[in-house]
Amino acid sequence: MSTTNYEVTGMTCGHCVSSVTAEITKLAGVQSVDVALVRDGTSRVVVSSDAHLSLDDVRAAVDEAGYELVGESA
Repeated sequence: MSTTNYEVTGMTCGHCVSSVTAEITKLAGVQSVDVALVRDGTSRVVVSSDAHLSLDDVRAAVDEAGYELVGESA
């Protein structure tokens, strides 16, 4: 099991959280997605998966939801 923290900007509400969660959950191997929403700031998205996910795949999922992945965090 792999857990990775990502930083996402542009999210402002529960609907934003739902959209990002739904898109990331579509990626193969994703077990869970937890979002710590920071309105008008950089939110933390914690993804647990069977194996480490490609940053490009996660970025594409976040983009599809309409938000911006700014990187991974510790």
